[in-house]
Amino acid sequence: MTSSEFAQRAYPLSLTPRPYRPRPHAFPLALTLFLLASCALPSPRLLHAAVPKIHSVTLGPYRKVPYTQPDATPDTKADETLSLKVRPLFVDDRQKEWTTGEIHDITDRTFTVRRALRLNDSLPTDTVPHWVWQPGPWLSVDRITGHITALHLPDFDAAVSDVVWFRDYAAYCGIATTAKGGLFAIVAQLGARRPVVSKQIGKWPQPDHFIPVCQPAQWQRLPIRVTLKPTSGEAFTYDVVGTASLVEEGDSPDDN
Repeated sequence: MTSSEFAQRAYPLSLTPRPYRPRPHAFPLALTLFLLASCALPSPRLLHAAVPKIHSVTLGPYRKVPYTQPDATPDTKADETLSLKVRPLFVDDRQKEWTTGEIHDITDRTFTVRRALRLNDSLPTDTVPHWVWQPGPWLSVDRITGHITALHLPDFDAAVSDVVWFRDYAAYCGIATTAKGGLFAIVAQLGARRPVVSKQIGKWPQPDHFIPVCQPAQWQRLPIRVTLKPTSGEAFTYDVVGTASLVEEGDSPDDN
């Protein structure tokens, strides 16, 4: 027997391929890499939460509604044709408020506008409702979040106060709610707790007062000054010192 024949008998050749058997550590390593990659990617829910919701704030067209001065009497009542121009305020195509007058831009995202109220003027003895329109308080509106805030301006009186805005300042004549009363020159700043200016300029109540009670405020830019004048009195000028105090909300989404 030759050496070649002995090698073939001792080590026979097999033509059948052996099945592939992966190494024990190969599959766990691939699974580990996949899990690490999955944890590194944010979930779709987190991606959705990270994007702030942008709201659409719009004002509808004006329409005229009947209006009577709140302090009118049967003898001094104005003509029934006196009207108030109102228009709706929409957030995402949903009406939120009725407004009157022009808006005032505080910043590029926040503006103020006066609210219009539809009040039930019915007496307890009336058999049918009697609705009337009246100018109401001022509102602050955020164009990004769609948030609407009712402004509580110091000593503001809807029947007397004619607000004139400059930056984030509101100048007007106000009525003190104290026992002594009084007509006050007011300069309020958005975000500030106290008015920048609060000076008594006349007595109140006045049985036979002028309408309007005060003339619209006159603003000056440099230096910042404002002049307020009662219709039946002398003018008062005040220097206004301060910085912008309006704090706008973050860009986090809300439910409006």
